[in-house]
Amino acid sequence: MLKDAMLLWKFNRGSADVLLQIYEKYKDQLVTLATALLHDANAGEDAVHDVFVSLIRSAPKLKLSRSLKAYLTVSVVNNVRSRIKAKRREQTVGLDNTDTIISDTDRPDGFAIFGEQMKRLTFSLAQLPYEQREVIMLRHYSGMKFKAIAESQGVSTNTVQGRYRYGLEKLRSLLNGQVKK
Repeated sequence: MLKDAMLLWKFNRGSADVLLQIYEKYKDQLVTLATALLHDANAGEDAVHDVFVSLIRSAPKLKLSRSLKAYLTVSVVNNVRSRIKAKRREQTVGLDNTDTIISDTDRPDGFAIFGEQMKRLTFSLAQLPYEQREVIMLRHYSGMKFKAIAESQGVSTNTVQGRYRYGLEKLRSLLNGQVKK
């Protein structure tokens, strides 16, 4: 595989075959991120595919100046946010009427992908408020800096660090069985 700089250079010059190389390089990481945020493997795959369809459509006029991974990660997170907002608009219920979110990794292909430890982590992540879950995934899984996360979320770096700290505290408690599920 070509390094990101070469992929970016080819992309900015309109190479058609580079889109497949970019997709192959990042699809697994992006699908895992989207699935963790949405708690649904199919919706995660759809979100990533939507991002790549948009990338293909805008390729002739889009010139990327930063890393491909960062661009794609932020695009996937934005797509996930849009999906969550659309879902909220479709079905608004009171907090007393909601059920616990359970990951769809109990499907046979989900077990193969995530394994038992990932299933527990995914379930625990699902218990976090979305903003905390997003910060944790972007920081740990995607390796983004707090400043970049803050810019993508439109909040201060202190807010992101607070979400991160509170999210990790709750996640530790959940994984240690200290918080009732």
